[in-house]
Amino acid sequence: MSITLNIKQRNSVLHSMITLVDKNRANIITANQRDLENYSGNDKAMYDRLKVDDHKIEGMLSSLQQLADQDDPVGVEQFKFVHDNGMQVYNKTASFGTVLIIYESRPDVTIEAAGIAFKSGNKILLKGGKESLNSNLEIVNLWHEALEINDITNDWVEYLNYDRQKTQTYLEKPTQKVDLIVPRGGEKLIEFVKTHATCPVIVSGRGNNFVYVHKEADRALALDNIINGKTDKISACNAVDKVLIDKDLPNKEDFVRNLITTLKNYDVEILGDASLSKYEEVKPIANDAVWFEEFLDYKIVIGEIEDKDKAISKINTYCGGHSAAIITRNQEEANSFMSSVDCAAVYHNASTRFTDGFQLGLGGELAISTDKLHQRGPIGLQHLVTNKWYIHGDGQIR
Repeated sequence: MSITLNIKQRNSVLHSMITLVDKNRANIITANQRDLENYSGNDKAMYDRLKVDDHKIEGMLSSLQQLADQDDPVGVEQFKFVHDNGMQVYNKTASFGTVLIIYESRPDVTIEAAGIAFKSGNKILLKGGKESLNSNLEIVNLWHEALEINDITNDWVEYLNYDRQKTQTYLEKPTQKVDLIVPRGGEKLIEFVKTHATCPVIVSGRGNNFVYVHKEADRALALDNIINGKTDKISACNAVDKVLIDKDLPNKEDFVRNLITTLKNYDVEILGDASLSKYEEVKPIANDAVWFEEFLDYKIVIGEIEDKDKAISKINTYCGGHSAAIITRNQEEANSFMSSVDCAAVYHNASTRFTDGFQLGLGGELAISTDKLHQRGPIGLQHLVTNKWYIHGDGQIR
């Protein structure tokens, strides 16, 4: 892939893909049905991520349309300087080149990841899990058709149908130049990639997200926030796993009982620290290690906390660096919390479920990075670029 594609070509492929996905939605769902029938595990989160229905296809189409509508992220001027000798110096965004994403179970990633990488001028290598092979191959065939319609070679979107050993070999000794790897999945997958990769890796880490109910919280808002964060989609990395309740919350007893009752209505298993495990429906936590865990299940830990500063300290100790929320009417306390919590996304009176590229206006996401280099949080097409220096002269020498 030596020739770059202009923005008109890239957008044309995205529009072709929108038409093809809409036209072939029945074929995608049929292929996905084969994957669901072959899935033999009992991981509810994995199954939820694997399943494709009309709602998910609508999400794929919306993601592609939002990407097509966005400005070109390539060639954006970031800096300019005129040297004393007359040289004109510019720094502009540039495509990485080739991006490899390794992911588990989610066929919609085959749409979003390829779309984001392609729009930002990159070649994409897709390595999906064996559990979603039929769905992924069906979607990749549509990518190839969209490229062919626009007289562009298929190698811009390539699927690596490799087993674990072949993937390891490829990571250690890739057969083509790979500029960036993004693993998107559980901690075992991420560790596998980090161990064997010989090129830069952006880590899409664990969630384990916290909600802190401040003493000046609107209790009804807090209840809705927690229930949405925990039960809306248990398979999501932006789901809530931990709740810290300020010991000075007015009518705290009523709030805790309402929270427990509502969580139980959703069949959520509730664990609690020493202050809250006195309730019959709450199981005592075995040890503090549970505060580190990402559940991806109908399971939550609730605990009491002395104040905002203690909440910040606890979140920074145990969270995955993904998302955290404070529920409070006090703007100053919210600002202090948000600036001090070490997470990619921080919320005031809003659900952590919004940590999502599409929801935050990026047109989908390649992954959600818990690293601080080179991008933190949802990785959209604006972040799948590096930079490049352009220097124009008329014979200057040093």
